[in-house]
Amino acid sequence: MENLNGPAAQVSKPLWLNVLIGKNPQLTLVRLVVLVVTSFVLFKVVLAPIRVTGISMQPTYQDGQINFVNRFAYLSRSPSRGDVVGIKAADQLQILYLKRVIGLPGETVAIRSGTVFADGKAVGEPYLKNPKPWRIEPTRLQMDEYVVIGDNRTMDQENHTFGKIRRSEIVGRILW
Repeated sequence: MENLNGPAAQVSKPLWLNVLIGKNPQLTLVRLVVLVVTSFVLFKVVLAPIRVTGISMQPTYQDGQINFVNRFAYLSRSPSRGDVVGIKAADQLQILYLKRVIGLPGETVAIRSGTVFADGKAVGEPYLKNPKPWRIEPTRLQMDEYVVIGDNRTMDQENHTFGKIRRSEIVGRILW
């Protein structure tokens, strides 16, 4: 009679099971739980997905492109000029608008002949391509207000949504 307690008695796992679970199933389970919890926190708390809809941010962001807004970007600092931010839609909580910050709190902002001016000084905007000669009268911003606008200024001014927003409306900064 053969001894069934020796090495020949051990049943080996199939290769796919070994690759999937590994040699220590408990450790694999812990890793899986940590991965799921981290992913949940990252994508529900820190990052907000955003799908670009429309042409207002072209050529920087294309219609249909998916990106993420970092909700923690402005915990330790305020939005800066040139930042692309996600903004809460006032009437719909699930919709975020993607716009660029061109005016900061306390500044007087104007657009003359398509050029943005902050406190009377022209603001460089290297991301613009062939802007139309928009005109916006000088507006003094309160200490919690920003001016945001899309990058596609080849459209007529009347067809573009932009303007003053409060800091509380800014959800976060776009990742890339």
